[in-house]
Amino acid sequence: MVRRILLGSQLRRLREECGVTREAAGYSIRASESKISRMELGRVSFKARDVEDLLTLYGVTDETDREPLLGLARESSIAGWWHNYSDVLPGWFQTYVGLEGAASRINTYEVQFVHGLLQTEDYARAVVTAGHRTEIADEEVERRVALRKERQQMLLGESAPRLLCVLDEAALRRPFGSRAIMDAQLAHLAEISEQPNVTVRVVPFELGGHPAESGAFTLLRFPESDLNDVVYLEQLTSALYLDKKDEVAQYAQVLDGLVENSLDPSASRQHLHRIRQLA
Repeated sequence: MVRRILLGSQLRRLREECGVTREAAGYSIRASESKISRMELGRVSFKARDVEDLLTLYGVTDETDREPLLGLARESSIAGWWHNYSDVLPGWFQTYVGLEGAASRINTYEVQFVHGLLQTEDYARAVVTAGHRTEIADEEVERRVALRKERQQMLLGESAPRLLCVLDEAALRRPFGSRAIMDAQLAHLAEISEQPNVTVRVVPFELGGHPAESGAFTLLRFPESDLNDVVYLEQLTSALYLDKKDEVAQYAQVLDGLVENSLDPSASRQHLHRIRQLA
């Protein structure tokens, strides 16, 4: 997904630099103007022949310049590991998992429950079952839990992204599963927040109202300079992906306000332990 977005943005830049319209670009590859638009937004797959023809149209004829872009086209057709979970993974969330895996910074605010990247197995199992009004098969529950465990692997290793998770205190006090499950989840949060690439900050009830009245969101940043930041907003049956700079800037401002008004990492760990003692 990210490779498609990156390749699309590169093709859009090249087209604009040489003054070719989308209509003309579409004609050159026997496609419509809307197809070019979808390609430049990374919303469709790329055929190597189409990319080759567009590069020629845009005056990119040197193999040294062409090969990196053709390589992106080839890589964009390779299915990500998450496609193995397509039986339990909605299409709109597959996009998010792909973006999450490519991000260098993941900044998130949660109010309902602990973010999936920081959930224990038992807590994740409780969240999955609570989120369905009708009973779901044990096999599907375990597949969903396994998917979260797989996602969590990216927080390990030298190339791990930096994760900032701001948690409303409500997410810490709302019980999912037994008291023992909640205690283990809070202990896990305190422990994992000691990792150098993971920051957990708690927004305590004492703060009262705060800037994030719109609810939970995730802001993703990528190492590639050509990729805009993306804000992910999950809904009941779909999701929104915002990448317009003015919209993203508003969410970044809200996040800054949450960080400013939340407990610092050390105080957040202490707060987690206090909640455990009071449970």
